[in-house]
Amino acid sequence: MGVKFTRVMQPLKHYWKTYPTLAWALPLLWLLAIAAITLIWHLGSIGLIDETEPLFVEASRQMALTGDWVTPYFDGEPRFDKPPLIYWLMVIAFQSFGINEFAARLPSVLAALTIALFCFYTLHRYGAEGRGQRADDESQLTHHASSDEADAEPAPAFLLTTNNQSLATPSSPLTPYSSPLSPHSSPLTAWLGATMLLLNPNTFFWGRTGYSDMLLTACIGGSLLAFFLGYAQPDRPLNQKRWYFTFYVLMALAVLTKGPIGILLPGLIVGCFLLYIGNGKAVLREMWLLRGGLVVLVIALPWYGLITLANGEAFIDSFFGYHNVERFTQVVNRHAGPWYFHVLVILVGFLPWSTYLPAAIAHIKPLQRRYWQAQPRSQHLGLFALFWFLAILGFFTIATTKYFSYTLPLMPAAAILVALLWTDYITQAQTRRQPGFLLSGALNVLLLLAVAAAIVYSPHWLGNDPGMPNLGLRLQEAGLPILGGVLWGITAVVAIGLLLWRSRWLWLANMLGFLAFLILIAHPLVLLADVERQLPLRQLAQVAVQAKQPAEDLLMLGFKKPSLVFYTRQHVTYLSRPAKVKGYLQSQPSDRTGALMIAGAKPLQQSGLQPKQYQEISRAGVYRLVRIAK
Repeated sequence: MGVKFTRVMQPLKHYWKTYPTLAWALPLLWLLAIAAITLIWHLGSIGLIDETEPLFVEASRQMALTGDWVTPYFDGEPRFDKPPLIYWLMVIAFQSFGINEFAARLPSVLAALTIALFCFYTLHRYGAEGRGQRADDESQLTHHASSDEADAEPAPAFLLTTNNQSLATPSSPLTPYSSPLSPHSSPLTAWLGATMLLLNPNTFFWGRTGYSDMLLTACIGGSLLAFFLGYAQPDRPLNQKRWYFTFYVLMALAVLTKGPIGILLPGLIVGCFLLYIGNGKAVLREMWLLRGGLVVLVIALPWYGLITLANGEAFIDSFFGYHNVERFTQVVNRHAGPWYFHVLVILVGFLPWSTYLPAAIAHIKPLQRRYWQAQPRSQHLGLFALFWFLAILGFFTIATTKYFSYTLPLMPAAAILVALLWTDYITQAQTRRQPGFLLSGALNVLLLLAVAAAIVYSPHWLGNDPGMPNLGLRLQEAGLPILGGVLWGITAVVAIGLLLWRSRWLWLANMLGFLAFLILIAHPLVLLADVERQLPLRQLAQVAVQAKQPAEDLLMLGFKKPSLVFYTRQHVTYLSRPAKVKGYLQSQPSDRTGALMIAGAKPLQQSGLQPKQYQEISRAGVYRLVRIAK
């Protein structure tokens, strides 16, 4: 098999050497194709997902409608939860593509693609030297690989360059730093890292929904990658200055996306990294902290000043007090969890690559401080990614409020770490003899089997959601649980075979298995879930707009569904308890005749209203639209 593979790849290797830009073009085309499947396919085919996405989207719609780009509003009330960058980008998308779900989610799509491409660029430049391998050991490792594994399948050498080789032609006028394939470059590492960053459940969800979390990941991740690109080029001061400037700009945008965390996390990561390496004074002088701080203030401060002038203490108490300090020190919105909550989130959210994270961390050898201090900066990418990963995980582990998206900004670091491990495993015999990697491969197989079993069993627990009680039945009718179980079961069997026979290709089983899962299971599942959970609300919203009389209010009883505001384009009064319905009607002004109310069957029954006191206009899913007279 290895001989045939080599013969097939010989022509490609020839063109690769003759046209080195292929090392950029082909992987980029691949990444764009992956992004089309993961991020863009069916992007606008489902409605807004309650309960958070409509808050962002409706606030952006009202911003576009009113022209007030300073204070976000939802349903007529100021929304101080998040700074304005995500709203501004949505408004621009609305102006370009109309007010719809596709435009609302486009900023997240572009953010996910941007950080993946940024990771690709950084790994391409410094991935080969980011693995912490001593330069004088390269020849020894090559010798061991040739003597110990002469009968093994050849590595995909057409994707690789080492510290001692370049695929650029000798006559190329490009410098070593500008060549697409310089002595610093590693196309395989870059390709693996960017692919892993796009192919995981976290990117699939957060990268195609109208939240601010993926934008924050792109800003924080981009700022950290820009810092490293400046840090790694001490002999090129002009390039270094540009990358440090980019670091400050992206950090300021992170502050405009989520608040002080946009400075705190990058500062914590960079500070811990420089403290470990011991070159902090020199690097901080290079970074021109005062000038950089001024850049951040010039970009981020004006909005904070304007919104404080417009709203005063209400903004300060809500944004800084509740949404920042209290989220860290107290449980907010019932988002509690055990200390290992985010470890579980990473395990599931970074599937199928998460089982390799312990081995990837150990592969960096972080305890060998003297070794790292002796290495040139260009070899520090893996170590920097480790500090990036651990700092964010540690910070949000300490935080009292737990939420699924909080550790999303560490995903680029996780992809870098695992990509560096896999590249060494593919190319170096020494790494393949390490028991930690084999254990990770075994855990990989077990996790695939666990996912297969969970999908088969999923109809039993998906039916517990009162908002979509029939989802499990719909999945069974579509055959998705069995298909998903078979798919992941086949992937596990293939992974077992590769682990025993051609373990260097185990990553291929993960990649193809997840791609097939996205196409055959995930996208159809999302469409079915929308039909069961969100479509009934959209249908009743359309009926309510047509049936509502000028003197009537629009109510929703029970759990708050903000999408109703977006789809009706009207003010909605939310009543949390059924007992409040009669009191609300009695307190209406004399010019109001009653209300249209959307409620589930159970809350409507608990409201105390008799059937003769309301008229049912329509029903969809678990919801009823009724007219109530005073």
